[in-house]
Amino acid sequence: LPLAALAAAAVLLGLPGYDIPPGVNQPAKLRLVLTVLLGTAALGRILEKTGLCSQITFGRYVRQGRKLGLDPKLFIQDLQFNEVPVRVYQPKAASDVPRRGILFFHGGGWVFGSLDTYEKVCRYLSRESDSVVVSVQYRLAPEHRYPAAYEDCLDATQHFLQHLERYGVDPARVTVCGDSAGGNLAAAVSQTLAGRADLPRLRAQILIYPGLQALDFNLPSYQQNRGVPLLFRERAAFFALLYLNGDALHIQEVLEGSHIPPDMRLKYRKWVSPDNIPEEFKVRGVEPLRPTDFIAEVYETVKRFCEPNLCPLLAEDSVVHQLPESFILTCEYDVLRDDGLLYKKRLEDNGVRVTWYHLEDGFHGIISLYDYCGFSFPSGKRGLDSVVNFLKSL
Repeated sequence: LPLAALAAAAVLLGLPGYDIPPGVNQPAKLRLVLTVLLGTAALGRILEKTGLCSQITFGRYVRQGRKLGLDPKLFIQDLQFNEVPVRVYQPKAASDVPRRGILFFHGGGWVFGSLDTYEKVCRYLSRESDSVVVSVQYRLAPEHRYPAAYEDCLDATQHFLQHLERYGVDPARVTVCGDSAGGNLAAAVSQTLAGRADLPRLRAQILIYPGLQALDFNLPSYQQNRGVPLLFRERAAFFALLYLNGDALHIQEVLEGSHIPPDMRLKYRKWVSPDNIPEEFKVRGVEPLRPTDFIAEVYETVKRFCEPNLCPLLAEDSVVHQLPESFILTCEYDVLRDDGLLYKKRLEDNGVRVTWYHLEDGFHGIISLYDYCGFSFPSGKRGLDSVVNFLKSL
C-alpha cells in the first residue's frame, strides 16, 4: 500500500508535464492509459531502488496482460523457428487455396513486448484477413543489444520461407509486418531479403508507425509531439540507445544532434531532412534549429546508427528500389510520424508502390489499444482494419 501511494503521487505530479492535444482520439481514455503507464514506471523505480526487481522487468511483467482463452476460429501453437520462439496462428476453416503468410514483429522499443502482449492483434489479423500469422519473440534489449533482435527476426523469417508448405502458405503471398520497433525490424528484414534469389520473394512489407532513423531527433514531428503519449521524444532516443549499446549514457548529445559528423549529416540530408516532409505537416510549432557542435567521442559510441539494419531509412537506392509493395501507417500525434513520411518518399522515388494510411487523430501505439481493458480507441480499430484491407488486396 505505501508503494502504491508513492506511485500514485508520482503519477499526479507527472501528468501535467505531458501534452495531450485536443485533436487526439479519445483524449480522456488516453490520459487514463498514460496514468497506468506512469504509475507502472513510478512503482518500477521504487522496486528497483529497494532491490526487488529492475524497473524494466516490472514494466515487462505489467505489459504482459491477461492470458486469452482458446479461439474458436484459430489453431494456435508455440514453436521455435531456428531456435527463435514464435507463435503460429492458423485459421481452422478449410481453404481451397494456400493462404497468405504474415511474419509479425511486435513493438515496444526493442525493450518491451512479447507474444502475449500482441496476442489480440495477431489473432485479429489472422481471423480478419484469413492468413497464417507468425508472431516472433525476438531477444530484447538491454540484455541483448543490436543486432540480436534483427538477427532473430531474419532467422525466423528465413525458416518460415523455407517451410511454407507445412503451414499451407502461398510462397507468392508472404508479408513482413511490424509496429514501431517491429516496423523497424520488418523494414530491415525486407531490405536484407530484397536481393535473395534462394528464397521466395516477399509480397509486401507493412510498417505501422515505424522508427527508421536515429540521425535526427528534431524533425518536425519530434518537435510537435515531444510530450504526446505514448512515445515521448526523449524515450525514443532512450530506446534506440538501449538497443544499440545497452545504456543511454549519451542521450542528451543524441537528442541535440551532436553524434553525427557534419559530412555524414550532409550525405544523408537527401533522405533525412525536413525539406522532404510535405508542408502541411509543418504547421504546428516547428522552428529551425541551430546545428550543434559535433562530438567525435560520442560518435564513436553510436556510429552503428548509420547501418541500414538498424536505421533502414539510410539504405542505398540500389536496395530500396528492389523492395516489395509497401504499406505505411502514420499517426499525426506521433514523434515517429516523419520517419514514415520520409520512407514513403524514398520508396516512391525508387518506383516502389506504396499504400499510405494516415490517422489524423492517431498517436503512437494506438493499434495495440484498439480494444484495451474493456474500452476501445476507434482510431486504433480503423488503423488495424486498414492493415487487414491491404492484406486482402494482395
